[in-house]
Amino acid sequence: MHYPDGVSDVTDPRGDLQWGTIPGLVEDAAARFGEAEALVDMHGPQGTTTRLTFDQLADEVAAATRAVVANGIDRGDRVAIWAPNCAEWVIAALGAVGAGALLVPLNTRFKGAEAAYILRESGARMLFTVEGFLGTDYPRMLDEAVAAGEPVPDLERVVVLRTGDDAPRPPTAKGDQVVEWEVFLQEGRSCSPDVAAGRTASITPGDMSDLVFTSGTTGRPKGAMTTHGQTLRTFATWAEVVGLVRGDRYLIVNPFFHTFGYKAGILACLITGATMVPEPVFDVGVILQRIADERISVLPGPPTIFQSILDRPDRAQFDLSSLRLVVTGAAVVPVELVERLWSDLGVETVLTAYGLTEATGTVTMCRRGDSAAVISGTSGRAIPDVEVRIVDPDGTECKCGEAGEIIVHGYNVMRGYFNDADATDEAIDIEGWLHTGDVGVMDEAGNVTITDRLKDMYVSGGFNVYPAEIEAVLRLHPDVAEVTVVGVPDQRMGEVGLALVVPAEGSTPSDIEADLAAWAKERLANYKVPRRVQTLDALPLNASGKVLKRLLREQYATTR
Repeated sequence: MHYPDGVSDVTDPRGDLQWGTIPGLVEDAAARFGEAEALVDMHGPQGTTTRLTFDQLADEVAAATRAVVANGIDRGDRVAIWAPNCAEWVIAALGAVGAGALLVPLNTRFKGAEAAYILRESGARMLFTVEGFLGTDYPRMLDEAVAAGEPVPDLERVVVLRTGDDAPRPPTAKGDQVVEWEVFLQEGRSCSPDVAAGRTASITPGDMSDLVFTSGTTGRPKGAMTTHGQTLRTFATWAEVVGLVRGDRYLIVNPFFHTFGYKAGILACLITGATMVPEPVFDVGVILQRIADERISVLPGPPTIFQSILDRPDRAQFDLSSLRLVVTGAAVVPVELVERLWSDLGVETVLTAYGLTEATGTVTMCRRGDSAAVISGTSGRAIPDVEVRIVDPDGTECKCGEAGEIIVHGYNVMRGYFNDADATDEAIDIEGWLHTGDVGVMDEAGNVTITDRLKDMYVSGGFNVYPAEIEAVLRLHPDVAEVTVVGVPDQRMGEVGLALVVPAEGSTPSDIEADLAAWAKERLANYKVPRRVQTLDALPLNASGKVLKRLLREQYATTR
């Protein structure tokens, strides 16, 4: 089924008017869905399973809000969270937002210095985190970064949501301000429920709800500010377009620290009455078992997840008949993948979409009934009440099929970058159009296909990767004279990093190729580490001395 330009098969439900704020949504979800199952966490402490109804979840969130208020967090303060997908993430994050704080999610793959930078730039006063996730002690990593010269001057409290069985209590930058989750909640008893409820009631749809950091071509992360109203309106629309409904069981593999995992996951479930089932790590065997055991009906994620499921030799041993809705994107989606999801798994609905943090995570979406060619070959059409154009360098709108920069106008465009007016002015023009830096084409039906990036960002396994940040780290290696990083195609990950290096005088190319990845692993999140390293005599440059990255991407696109 196709829809002409400007016509949609959905009506915008205006979540900003229906619930007003995110804490308003939490309370309303409890009233509407009550004893229905809201959250199932199969990875609780000591292997336990946590199951919460919507009523119970609302009570837990209210207790967390009391604790946040009792700790002196004011409206507009920033509260960070650095933890994997788990029940405590949901409760702590919603509790912080319920106190009027701006939530600042941190990538679980960050190293200490990367996390310290975000904490410092955001001015976060409190951090929720964990010890022992995949053998990682986040508080200790942060403490080591501080000791190495990465200060976090505003951070006053570190709340440990979960402690690994063998994780020792670490020191912190403040010396004695680490507290365990249960103790933190007990502190909330010093704040009366009426005081906390008053704080929550004072929040308005126009108040900022979160500060999600996203890097630009400079590699320097910037915090995109979005409001309660923007978030609710965008993801009420998202939920209606994809067809998420009450009773769905939603396996959330997308990390909560990402806009998609938090908003299209947690908040979309609260909007519709779906059950959220968080998974901290993607393991295809675990995912298959979870779908069968918990009768999972909804599974969004990057294409690599579904390719892994389809290619699993023992897939037939698992009952996957409950799976009805798949939402994917963030990388090339082969038409064969869409067709196999329909035919091999019997998935009723497969949709793709395009979004970016600066546009509250969603810009265009395919619609139910679209063909496999549209779903795989495009990212769909603009969501209701949002305008999307393709423009040339002069700002003139391109004709259908002509490539240009994708620009966006509407309620979903961020309020700006936190404490960075210059970057905001570069991203959003005087008429309010967000310049995405992505290059695409639009067909006659309004479907957008992403063809390139003005920024050199590439997407690896669903994660945005910014070469400038990686290059800055690789240049510190004593054997590197010059380096550039480009994304190249990879069947499993969509794209992976290729580091092209000019060796320093006297260095051995073979040593660089062997050592540079290990060097990067010590200093960068895993998804940022180049998967391949190639030495060159010189990098190709244009007349201005800039590296010709497009040429390099083309040259190495088919090289393995």
